[in-house]
Amino acid sequence: MKIRADILRTYQSIHTWTGILTGLLLFIAFYAGALTMFKPQITQWAIPSNQHLAQVSSDQLDELVTQAMGQFDKARDGFIISFDENQSPMKWYEHGGGRGFRLDDQLRHASLTESGEITTQMSSTNELGTLIDQLHRTAGIIGKVGHEDLGVIILGVAAILYFLALVSGVIILLPTLVKNLFALRQNKGSSRFWLDSHNLVGIISLPFHLIIAWSVIVFAFHDFFYAGLGVVYGDKPLFERPASSNVEYSVTELPSMETYRQQLSTMTHGYQIVSMAFSNLSTKNPALAVEVKTDGQIMRGGYSDFIYLNPYTFAVQFNTLNQASEGVYGPIVNSLFALHFGNYAGNFGRWLYFAFGLLGAFLFYSGNLLWLEKRRKKQAAQQASTRFMASLTIGVCLGSMLGVSLAILLTKWLYLITHQPNSYYLTCYYVVFFGAIIYSFFRQPALAAIHLLKLLALSCALIPMSTLIFPLLMQIKSTANVGSHLGVVDITALFFAVCFYVSANKVHQRAYSGEPNSIWALS
Repeated sequence: MKIRADILRTYQSIHTWTGILTGLLLFIAFYAGALTMFKPQITQWAIPSNQHLAQVSSDQLDELVTQAMGQFDKARDGFIISFDENQSPMKWYEHGGGRGFRLDDQLRHASLTESGEITTQMSSTNELGTLIDQLHRTAGIIGKVGHEDLGVIILGVAAILYFLALVSGVIILLPTLVKNLFALRQNKGSSRFWLDSHNLVGIISLPFHLIIAWSVIVFAFHDFFYAGLGVVYGDKPLFERPASSNVEYSVTELPSMETYRQQLSTMTHGYQIVSMAFSNLSTKNPALAVEVKTDGQIMRGGYSDFIYLNPYTFAVQFNTLNQASEGVYGPIVNSLFALHFGNYAGNFGRWLYFAFGLLGAFLFYSGNLLWLEKRRKKQAAQQASTRFMASLTIGVCLGSMLGVSLAILLTKWLYLITHQPNSYYLTCYYVVFFGAIIYSFFRQPALAAIHLLKLLALSCALIPMSTLIFPLLMQIKSTANVGSHLGVVDITALFFAVCFYVSANKVHQRAYSGEPNSIWALS
């Protein structure tokens, strides 16, 4: 296929500058997004097992609820029943709770002893997984615009430019697409190999990137879309609001837990009930949020679906299950969410999206490296702008990964000194992130890359070691028994450690034995 040279140059300029303007933000979003595919596993790994109480049988739940509401006023306002064997059977918020994201929420866990007496203990929530998800959604940009995060809106703008970069990149490749798609030419220099790798990753993951770009734009600007629909509909509400109630409910009227499961069984066929969260139980607007999950089906939530109903009348107010009764709109919205979250193919889909997320981060990182190499070839000497972009690329990309890695590494150790680690995560991430950027500007980019990659390899290798050592330290500190088996977080960390170590050696080799005029060369 032939395309005029002037048209190719135009699209190449579009591809280059949209990539440069958005690449670093999108690198953070994609890397954090890959980790967010296993947000529940990260959160479960982060919380010491001794912070949960033993599960009880289903026929003991009513006795547990009765004793809890009889002894604790906060439990009468609302509580959470969990059916997960790794979670406490009942808990409620002593501080915080409700909608929104906070770092200082306090939970009270409750269970029954062998003699049938209630036993409780306090703990803070662990938001490590949520903070990584927040990094994915905002790229770490702090601030609000109305009720929306500033970072979400900025990433929405970046997604528009990202879409233009995808389209222009495909147009640039069209004349040589068939001939060069799978050609990884290592014998023609590192720049050609990076370009071939960049093109290959971009083409094979193009459908994934188009889905992500489109869905991010919708997520970021949905309020604007609704405002536009408001002009069309006028005073007619876009969504039907539930009718207000004049009935004042009492917790003494609360049905049994088995009654809830029976009532929900018809709606949740093929789903597993994960938890039931009761709130505002003694008000005119009581609520019950039932979390359900399944494998191999579309789910609107990232990890589960929800049914919202009145806990006294069982009247369903809203649900996210993909039901035919919702008409055309419901399945379309559910599909959009599921395509972004990758939950429609079970664990296989999550691992696939994890891989595509990492490949997406590689796409933006390699794009910046290719631009820097192209600038080098056009200039007799390295200009300040080129050195600036090289330092910024190394500092932002490697600094963001190092910040996340060290925050995960510190998790086990923080529980030895505090019961509230969440604020330390934020401090750790931003200190490391900005420290890496400053270091990259004070040292040559190649040297900074070698050192940061080695730090990344070390921090990732220490994560499974911390998992094994932490239980011993906890037993010294107290008599608590904490599990010490390696899980998916530890195995993945080891994989990253090997990748970063190999990358550090490759950068070291190129710095001292590669092209002497390159910005990545060291004398």
